[in-house]
Amino acid sequence: MSTSATTVPVSTLHSACPRVVVLSLASDFGCQVQITNFPELLDTLGTIDLSYWQLVTSEAMPDSYDVAVIEGAVTLAEHVELLKKVRATARAVIAVGACAVTGGIPGLLNTGDKKEAAHTVYGEAARDSAPGAQSPCPVSHVIDVDYAIPGCPLDPQEFSRVVQSALLGVKERPCREPLCSICRIMENPCFYLRPQGSTSTPCLGLVTRTGCGAVCITRGRPCTGCRGIAEDANLESARDYIRKSNVVPVEDFDAALQLYNACSLMTDSEGEGA
Repeated sequence: MSTSATTVPVSTLHSACPRVVVLSLASDFGCQVQITNFPELLDTLGTIDLSYWQLVTSEAMPDSYDVAVIEGAVTLAEHVELLKKVRATARAVIAVGACAVTGGIPGLLNTGDKKEAAHTVYGEAARDSAPGAQSPCPVSHVIDVDYAIPGCPLDPQEFSRVVQSALLGVKERPCREPLCSICRIMENPCFYLRPQGSTSTPCLGLVTRTGCGAVCITRGRPCTGCRGIAEDANLESARDYIRKSNVVPVEDFDAALQLYNACSLMTDSEGEGA
C-alpha cells in the first residue's frame, strides 16, 4: 500500500472546520451508505465542512478542499485523471472500503478475459461501452494514499477515528497481523479444527488483515478476506495448514481469496516473476 506522510494537521490549513469531500469511483456506494449507519455520525460531521458527498448531492465537486475520502476501484482513464487532481489538491487522502484499498470485487475482472466479460454484459454494444476502461486497481496504484480503511463495507467507527486522525495529522499504525491472532484472544473456535464435512466454506482469517474485531467469525461465519491480505501473512504456510486439516480443498481457499484480493495476488505474482 502506497502512503504519503501527513506532517501538518489539516485543521491548520483553513478554518476551524476543514473541508472534506467524499467521492466514489467504481463501487456500489455501499461504504458511503454504511457511513450513514453510524450513530455518532453527526458528531463527526460537526468537526468538518462536508463540502461534497457524491452519494447525496448532484452539485459539482469544489475546486478546493482539505481531505478527500475515496470509495471504489480505479477502472477508467477518467478515474486516473480525477485521482491525480485530488492528490494535487487534498492535504490528506483516505481510501475507504475494499474496492478502493485492494481493488475489491471489481478486481475480479483481472482474472479473466476482459473483452469476453464486456461482451457477456453488453453484447454487441460492448465496443461502445465504458470508453477509457482499464484493468481495475486500488487507489494506491495511482496516487499516494495517506490513510486506508479496508473492509466490505467499512467499519463506521474506524472511519470516524481515521477522519479525526487525518484532521490532526496523526499517522496510525496499519494492522499487519492476520486475523487468527485476534480469534485466539477472543477464543473463537477455528473452522479448520471442526470435524470434516461440518463446513464447506474456507475461512480466510489465516491470511486476512486484522482490525475488524473478528466480527464475522464471532457470529459463526468464516472470514471472506474483505480487509485484504495481511503484510505478515504467509500464504504458503496457510495452504499447507489447510491441506493438513483436510476440512476444505486448498483450491477452494485460493478461489475464495480472489474475491477481494485479485489485484494484490496478481501484483505479487508479477513481482515473483520479475
